[in-house]
Amino acid sequence: MSELAAKECVPCKGGVPPLNGKPLADLQAKLGGGWQVRNEHHLEKEFKFKNFRQALDFTNQIGELAETAGHHPDMYLAWGKVRVTIWTHKIDGLTESDFVLAAKIDQL
Repeated sequence: MSELAAKECVPCKGGVPPLNGKPLADLQAKLGGGWQVRNEHHLEKEFKFKNFRQALDFTNQIGELAETAGHHPDMYLAWGKVRVTIWTHKIDGLTESDFVLAAKIDQL
């Protein structure tokens, strides 16, 4: 289990600045796994599958994880792929919890 995946998502109550610069780059390096930081605003990764059923099953697994964590990504489901986009809506940017959720998704 990765260091990030071992952590829990902490609900953001707002009032904190989004991550940027070196702290953001450090978390991205810890996360790895093909996740991309887009415009210092959100994380994004596309997962490939052999068919629609596998992509749908994965989407549902993410949904269950998101409900448990109280942290909900945007997901795009298509035949053979799922694109996941994560950011903290309350601050319109990234927090450590976004990276934690991404690491947990990688373990599914």
